[in-house]
Amino acid sequence: MKVAVVGATGMVGEVMLKVLAERNFPISELLLVASERSVGKKLSYKDKEYTIIGLEDAVAAKPNIAIFSAGGDTSLEWAPKFAEVGTTVVDNSSAWRMDPDKKLVVPEINANILTKEDKIIANPNCSTIQLVMALAPLHKKYKMKRVVVSTYQSVSGTGIKAVQQLENEIAGVQGEMAYPYPIGRNALPHCDVFMENGYTKEEMKLAREPQKILDDRSFSISATAVRIPTAGGHSESVNVEFANDFELNDIRQILNDTPGVTVQDNPDTNTYPMPIYAHDKDEVFVGRIRRDETQRNSLNMWIVADNLRKGAATNAVQIAEYLVANNLV
Repeated sequence: MKVAVVGATGMVGEVMLKVLAERNFPISELLLVASERSVGKKLSYKDKEYTIIGLEDAVAAKPNIAIFSAGGDTSLEWAPKFAEVGTTVVDNSSAWRMDPDKKLVVPEINANILTKEDKIIANPNCSTIQLVMALAPLHKKYKMKRVVVSTYQSVSGTGIKAVQQLENEIAGVQGEMAYPYPIGRNALPHCDVFMENGYTKEEMKLAREPQKILDDRSFSISATAVRIPTAGGHSESVNVEFANDFELNDIRQILNDTPGVTVQDNPDTNTYPMPIYAHDKDEVFVGRIRRDETQRNSLNMWIVADNLRKGAATNAVQIAEYLVANNLV
């Protein structure tokens, strides 16, 4: 299995390599790919040193799978070139997610829609992945009508420049700004760019992507996305109105029985999900599960996951694992 990791020097790329190694993904030949300014640099994988190559050389090598985490513009230009030579691309950017001809996949939910013909497969937004992991099994049982989600997103979701800004502010150092304002001791209700409707692009991803993943537009989602000064891990406050009523114990049981989801929900012992505990883990953690006492058939919960792992790298590697296991590459 010849595998290319495109964007290998970035934050998600580094985690991608870590996850591939941890999960012993079957690689006979590994291509580490990055922009021209990184070509020739060295990176190690499983104690072996690799030289970074450029995109043209990577296409010429015709890998079986290319996992992209190099930004939307790079994906739009280069994913089709890889696909043309027979490579299956798993893309982590927003470039292909809402393309009607491309599949948007969270393996635990909808990997079964993949075929050999799918040469560009979209990895959902990090906040979307953890949200649908909790919502999908509940929707199956109780039928969602409306979801209101407020996110508390880590600076690592913006990238290394934002992590550096936070670290500089903590250390009292003047440095380059990733955000228009300080992020330390602050909360920015501004993730991604603002759109004409007053929502940010991140908020619209949260509204649209779950409908595509679940192949169901009968429910609606309204989102407010907020950046907070945590170094890793996204949190979400979620309110769901169902068509049918539920018992809280059944909700906990359903979530407990969902692969990839861990329930942490005991107010008596102050047990609830937090980014600091989700760090470097692949599970989606759910807690603060309680009935909304102001609205019929409605539920509140708190969802936390490591945005660089299940929110990006791990989900992409799981897609690749499914492709290999089912002889789709």
